[in-house]
Parts: sequence; C-alpha cells; structure tokens
Amino acid sequence: DTSISVSFSPVRSIPLDELRSFNAGYLFLQDIYYDLGLDKICTAIKRKHKFDYNINAILSRLVYSRILYPGSKKNTYEQSVRYIEQPDFDLHQIYRALSMLALESDYIQSTLYKNSLKLSRRKTGIIYYDCTNYYFEIEQAAGDKQYGYSKENRPNPIVQMGLFMDGEGIPLAFCINPGNTNEQITLKPLEKKLLEDFSLSRFVVCTDAGLSSTSNRLFNDRDGRAFITTQSVKTLKSFQTEWLLSPEGWKRFGEPGKTYSLSDLDEETDQETVLYKERWFKENGIEQRMIVTYSLKYRDYLRSLRQRHIDRAVKKIDHPSSLKKSRSTDAKRFIQENRCTDDGVIAEHRIFTLDETRIAQEERFDGFYAVCTNLEDDAQEIVRVNQRRWQIEECFRIMKHEFKARPAYLQNDDRVKAHFMTCFIALIVYRYLDLRLGGKYTAGQLIHQLRDMNMTKLEGYGYIPSYNRNELTDSLHHAFGFDTSKELIPIAKMRNICKQTKK
Repeated sequence: DTSISVSFSPVRSIPLDELRSFNAGYLFLQDIYYDLGLDKICTAIKRKHKFDYNINAILSRLVYSRILYPGSKKNTYEQSVRYIEQPDFDLHQIYRALSMLALESDYIQSTLYKNSLKLSRRKTGIIYYDCTNYYFEIEQAAGDKQYGYSKENRPNPIVQMGLFMDGEGIPLAFCINPGNTNEQITLKPLEKKLLEDFSLSRFVVCTDAGLSSTSNRLFNDRDGRAFITTQSVKTLKSFQTEWLLSPEGWKRFGEPGKTYSLSDLDEETDQETVLYKERWFKENGIEQRMIVTYSLKYRDYLRSLRQRHIDRAVKKIDHPSSLKKSRSTDAKRFIQENRCTDDGVIAEHRIFTLDETRIAQEERFDGFYAVCTNLEDDAQEIVRVNQRRWQIEECFRIMKHEFKARPAYLQNDDRVKAHFMTCFIALIVYRYLDLRLGGKYTAGQLIHQLRDMNMTKLEGYGYIPSYNRNELTDSLHHAFGFDTSKELIPIAKMRNICKQTKK
C-alpha cells in the first residue's frame, strides 16, 4: 500500500478562479457512448462534410450534460469545464454542429441502431410507438413550432415527437413534426424508415387508441407485420357494445374451457381477479380480434378517477367564468348548460348543472379494457405485451422531467431537431446504463448519483472523491470495471480510466 503525503498551509490562499471540483460521473455515460460507436459516427460525418471543429467532443458533451446538467446550449458549454476531461471547442461551434446533426439525423439513427446490436440483442419482435409534444417559450408560431393539441394544456406553440421503442424499453427511432400534425399520420413514415434503413421487416407494432387508425392497421396487416392496439370501449359499434357489456361468457386466463358471469365476482375476494372474453370481426377489410378484460380493481380505479372529476365539476358550476371549451377527459364534460328552467321558460342567465346522463353513460364501461389485434397468439400474452406500453410513456417522462427537454428555446427548425436528437441519444445511453445495473434503480436515483460524483483535484497529485461511497457507487464501479472511490486517484491512473471508457 503506497501512501502519499500532501501538505497544506492554513495561511496560503488558493489560486484565484482555479476550478478544483470535477465531475467523474460522466465517465460511466462516456463508456456507453463509445460502446455505441458514436465517436465513429461523428468521424464519418466530419469526413463527409470536411469541417474542422470536433463534433464528437460537442455531441458527447451535449449528451452527458442533457443527463447530468440539463439546460441551454450555452449552459452546456459552460458546464463542460466541470468534467475531468476539458472541452476543446467554442460556443459558436456547438450551434454549427447542431445543424450538421440535424442534417445527418437519419444516418445517425440507423447506424446507432446497428452499432447497438454489438451491445445487446435488440428485442424488435414487438416495437412500441407513441407521440408526445414539447412546448416553446414563444408567442408566435413559426416553422415546426405550431399551435396544436398540447398534452400539458399549455397555450404555447409546440412540436410533436414520434418515438419507436423496442421490447426492452430502448428507443429505436424518432421523428419531429409540426405541432399541428395529426398523430395518426406520423406512424407510417417513421415505420418505413425502420423497414428501409434498419433492415427490420417482421415485427408487431403496439400503439394506444389515438394511433390506431384504419390506415395504420391496414399497413401492419401485411408482409409479416402485425398490430396490437388499444381499443376505446366507448366508441364501439352497437353490436360490439352489447357483446362487451353482457355479463355472460367470460373466462379466466389459463382456463379456456370454463366460462364465468360477471355477477359471480365477489366484491371482497375477487379484487385481483381478471376475466376476459374475445371475438373476431371484420371491419374495413381487416380481420381483427378484440380481447376485452374486466376487473373490479380497474372498475374501482375508474370510479375514483371520475369522482374527482365530478367534484371539480361541482366547484366549476359555482364559477361559470371558468367554463370554457372542454376536452373529452376534462372535468367540464360533466357539466351541461341550460337556457331554460325546468318549466320550459327561457332563463335570463345560463344555468349550469351536472350532466347525470353523461355520468351514467361512462359508468357503464367501468372495469372494461379492450385491445385489438390481427394475431392469433395467446390472449394473455397479447394483454401483457400491451401492458408494457408504460415503458414508452416512461421514456417521454424521463425526457421531459429528468432531461428537461422542454421548454425549448431554439429558433431554427434544424437546431430544434438536433436538440431532440441529443435527447434521443441521451435516452439510449441512460437505458443501457439502467440495463448494466439490472434495472434496480430509478432514473432519479441514477442521475442524481452521477451528478453527485465529484472529485477534488490536488494539483500535481491527483483526484480525491468528494462524494459518499454507497451501494449504488459500488454497483457502478463493479458494472463498468473501474473504480473512482479510492482515497486518491493519481493523475496517471485517472488518465487511464478516461482512456478505458473510450475503448
């Protein structure tokens, strides 16, 4: 054991403006970044376009900082000095690089997928697609930034992002569309890129009800492709509704030969029981199979959710000025406006009351959940596949909350696209980090730990950890094969660690 002695003076001041604290958490991200061959992708782009700035250094810092210190591009440039390896680019070069990243978006996505196959076998037999949108702190719509349906109910211009994800929760490809684009028409163009650029051919596309148009179903009803999509039970045809609401003919998973009645369910002992029924039907030229599940637990969940909406609706009735145009999921859908009294006399003022008919109509469908597919596979497995859609919703949540992808402040459409490219790459890097650690930690735990892994530099000696060693830091070091938790990391040793993460 070699000990190193360092002397300090209680009267000598530290040098003015000297940075002594550096982040080492980014090294785990860097290890994955280079494993994914992103440095080689940057080299190919630089060779093709013949520019002189270091696009690999820029992209890598944009990715690391999106995870660790999310902020503006100027903030990313300023935060880059906090890493052990110092930046070798200027701020203006970041903006030039953004335009180049947008130009080569398709090449980056397809090559990144092919490179990822060296890290793991991608589960592309089932792929998931969904859309979300991101708002901008601007008043005037321009380019892709348009006024549209905001999922966060904001009045700002938005852009729309479509995202494909594999069966393990790792993103495959993304697209950026104007904020006023109909979500349903975004699936096929991006899926065609998977077919052409990713060499994928046979897969099942899983979507929610908002993306399950007839056109999309038809597109995935040929050439070895298939679909699983959520089906709204409130928009079924009358004969389908009659079949769905019938209490008879239900089954339990694993008991295909026995049928049950919904009236057999016990309110206390059957809370966790799930019953299902299924039938084939032909519509718009597609043979489809509808699988419907029912559970008391899901029924009670929907009822509690609706009751909260009803309670809010009652409060809004007392404040008519707050009653503007409502959405189908808004509490105001339970409020009806009358201009006549109960006696049929035209009222001087509008009268607002609870829409009991609407409430009763919705209550009919409590507990029911439906999916449609053209597959003949086991019904329980199809339901399980659909339930894993939560992973793509989690992808969007991580980008919006942990990565702070919105609000975005960039003006040019190409730079906006590049911004979301860095978010997309950051998400892939994070997913592989999560896989390396066995999925034991939340996104918040992982990111906060990496952000906290700072080292104090002793000039001429090395780096001293200034973070708490814990189970998570030990897991990181074990998974990646290097250790920054020693009392002192000599400068030469730290250089070797940095080099190791770039192999």
